[in-house]
Amino acid sequence: MQLPVLNNVPEAKSGCAASSCGSTDSQIDSLPDAIREKVQNHPCYSEDAHHYFARMHVAVAPACNIQCHYCNRKYDCANESRPGVVSEVLTPDQAVKKTMAVAANIPQMTVLGIAGPGDPLANPEKTFETFRRLSEEAPDIKLCVSTNGLALPAAVEELAKHNIDHVTITINCVDPEIGAKIYPWIFWNNRRIKGVKAAKILIEQQQKGLEMLIAKGILVKVNSVMIPGINDEHLAEVSRVVKSKGAFLHNVMPLIAEAEHGTFYGVMGQRGPTPEELQDLQDSCSGDMNMMRHCRQCRADAVGMLGEDRGDEFTLDKIEDMDIDYQAAMEKRKVIHAAIQEEMDSKRLEKAQKAEAQKQAERMTTRPVLMAVATSGQGVINVHFGHAKEFLIYEASPSGVRFISHRKADAYCSGDISCGETESTLQRTIHSLAGCEAVLCSKVGYEPWEMLEKAGIMPNGEHAMENIEDAVMAVYREMAKAGKLTAENAPIRASA
Repeated sequence: MQLPVLNNVPEAKSGCAASSCGSTDSQIDSLPDAIREKVQNHPCYSEDAHHYFARMHVAVAPACNIQCHYCNRKYDCANESRPGVVSEVLTPDQAVKKTMAVAANIPQMTVLGIAGPGDPLANPEKTFETFRRLSEEAPDIKLCVSTNGLALPAAVEELAKHNIDHVTITINCVDPEIGAKIYPWIFWNNRRIKGVKAAKILIEQQQKGLEMLIAKGILVKVNSVMIPGINDEHLAEVSRVVKSKGAFLHNVMPLIAEAEHGTFYGVMGQRGPTPEELQDLQDSCSGDMNMMRHCRQCRADAVGMLGEDRGDEFTLDKIEDMDIDYQAAMEKRKVIHAAIQEEMDSKRLEKAQKAEAQKQAERMTTRPVLMAVATSGQGVINVHFGHAKEFLIYEASPSGVRFISHRKADAYCSGDISCGETESTLQRTIHSLAGCEAVLCSKVGYEPWEMLEKAGIMPNGEHAMENIEDAVMAVYREMAKAGKLTAENAPIRASA
């Protein structure tokens, strides 16, 4: 097992400046010690931590007690990356062995979650047996569960008993009339119930479960799927309600509705939101709630850092041959986690000092700019444009730099020497960056450079291996100096 070099822990990436996206540096500093301890190394609850720490999901919960128009669970599927999809459904024994194998080989892994492929609380025996075993055999791993909330109130005591500190509830509405357009049925008290009546029961259970979790001191993240024309105008009210009841974080996610996924919405042609629509909604909700903007809508068996999936390294046949000394692995994990935390704390202090200096400096009066960044994580620009499978989107403004979202892209460059890209793939990648005025990466080839410029996106390969926020602000200042940031030359926003 190869471990990271402790004196070369990568630079931290900071979160939003002007508005919240997950728990940002300043927010974490202001939290009570007990809560800060729970979130500072959790890649989903801390935008800063997701560049350092990994997570994994184990697929032990195949059954579900509701049907959503945006969901189609697939088993034995390795080609899609979205919730509800898995390659292997595991028994609790297999899940425990896989978790310990991953934790030993990816020491930055801090969190184990059960998120499906169905609903964990509709599979209580398998879910809680897995949690019970892991709390005993791998006590250094945080345990999480993600649920639709229908069976949540009856499970709160059991969740607390197993030291599960983080629960995610998918809440798409607080209005049953809207809910009836999202959920065709629920299975409740041994009966299938449909329509508004079903949605009303689901909403009541979700809100009751949320209140019970908060009373137990368990952190709650609320996931909401943004469905244009269905609940998009309603989600600000959802955010207000769940915040008033004590939810810690709100994650507004875009609808995934490609027809090939076989969902009802996909087959019926329901579109997902544009990046601009998603950002506008997240911004409108952020006044009421801490917003998570770095979600990757992971598979139910995801392994590794957010934005990557190393699940094929830990299939059942491969972990069968692994000889794991978990006690020794735990000691090494402690050392690595402490080194990462020290680096993060140092960078957090450095960022606070820079923010204070920015306040004292003369403020620019230029407009905000979106920039795309090619990175594999660790808070630095370290990916060739042609190798990028996703881009992180940042907004630079006179107030500083804030993280906005991520956008998936098709990596078109398959070779180290000659790219051999196909024009259609490259065009799709550039189209995915609509609204951005610059793209920062470690290197850009001649042809994509030319096409990016034609699309009004300035390619930049001058900040390789630099801290993302520092580089974004440096490019922003260069653009301001060149007079490119007046309102007159702002890009036209894409429409649906």
